[in-house]
Amino acid sequence: MTNDDKRPVARSGELVQGSRTGQPIMVLFDLLSRRWAMGILWNLSNGPCTFRELQARCGSASPTVLNTRLKELREVDLVEKTTGGYALSETGRDLFKRLEPLGDWAMKWVPTL
Repeated sequence: MTNDDKRPVARSGELVQGSRTGQPIMVLFDLLSRRWAMGILWNLSNGPCTFRELQARCGSASPTVLNTRLKELREVDLVEKTTGGYALSETGRDLFKRLEPLGDWAMKWVPTL
């Protein structure tokens, strides 16, 4: 286990890794930088998945890490448990819509490196 598996999700105003201020954007970046957090959001953007389906899509994620991340993402209302499995919440879908343009930008940027 790494340190990000042991520390609780920060709240606005709390110190987070890489920031002494705890600004909301830094709280978000801290959460999204944890192993498999972005992968889970990305995989759920296409619709609900059971734990097993999500685990298959996140190939190298251990069940423990996947479970921890899902718990954290549910705790901050980015993911919810539905009858079809895990799904992005309304807040999670809103976040994903805002991340998509960043992903598009990165696709153009990476080849220039």
